[in-house]
Parts: sequence; C-alpha cells; structure tokens
Amino acid sequence: MDGDARREKILGLLENSEEPVSGKELASKMGVSRQVIVQDVALLRAVNKNILATNKGYMMYGVSTELKTAKKSFKVLHKTEEIQDELYCIVDLGGKVLDVVVEHKIYGQINVDFMVENRQDVDDFIDKMVKYNSKALKELTAGVHFHTVEAKDEETLMQIEEKLIEKGYLIK
Repeated sequence: MDGDARREKILGLLENSEEPVSGKELASKMGVSRQVIVQDVALLRAVNKNILATNKGYMMYGVSTELKTAKKSFKVLHKTEEIQDELYCIVDLGGKVLDVVVEHKIYGQINVDFMVENRQDVDDFIDKMVKYNSKALKELTAGVHFHTVEAKDEETLMQIEEKLIEKGYLIK
C-alpha cells in the first residue's frame, strides 16, 4: 500500500472510531512502524485534517461535536496527591477534561490534550505517572493550571464548578 492510500485508510479508521486509536494499533493495522504513523498523521494535519493527538491515541474532532456540548475553562490549584480527586470531581459529574494548560514564565502557554472522561481514564493517567515516575505539568507553575472541561450543558459545568470550589481547588 502506498503512502496516500495508507493515509486515506488512517483517516477512515479515525473517522469511524468514537474512541482514540493508538499509534501502535494503527501501525499494526497498516503493517508499518509506529514512526511511519506519526509521520502520516503529521502530513494529514499539515493539510488541515482535524486529527487530535491525545495520551490515548489519535482521534478526529470537528465542529459538529463541539456544537452539542458546553465548555468552560477552570483555573485550579491543588497538591500533587490531589490530582486523582480533582479529576474525579469533574468526571463523576459528567465532565470531560479536554486539556491541561499552564502559563509558563519563559515558554508561555503550554497546552496538552488530555481527554479524560471517566474514573478509568483518571486511574490510567495516575498509573502512567507512577509507572514512568513522571511529574504533572502543573509542577512547572507552582501548581497553578487550567483545564478545559466539556459537558452536556451549562448546568453540569456549574455543578462541576461548585464541587471544585467546595474542595478548594478552584482559583477565582
């Protein structure tokens, strides 16, 4: 299969998947290395294909899904050991954490796609942090960070905000 055909097949797989598809899984289906997939995705993104790279894999995004939901950015601060609780507060009330953003004094805004929508996603993230002995992005900014949260409606976002206030995580 040539590169153009492979990229079309990758687009088809991503368009027909409601969940992120890992680079490893795409590589296996295409019979190529994961690095080839990374290059293919970069080429697709360069021609304005809406492919989002998350910590769980690649997925398509677009206007149609964005119109069905409400979004809000929350500025938060908490201890590292409270990450799991903070994320549970959001997902338990029906929120989906789209990203983590920090405002770094030297590098400016650093935005990382996150896509956490349930307790299993939260637990997987925490497990990876432990497994790879990794620090949270918030450590670059003395704990202050932002999450863009998506929910079915504004009321759900208000409930999430109230819970974050109750826990002392929200910065006004």
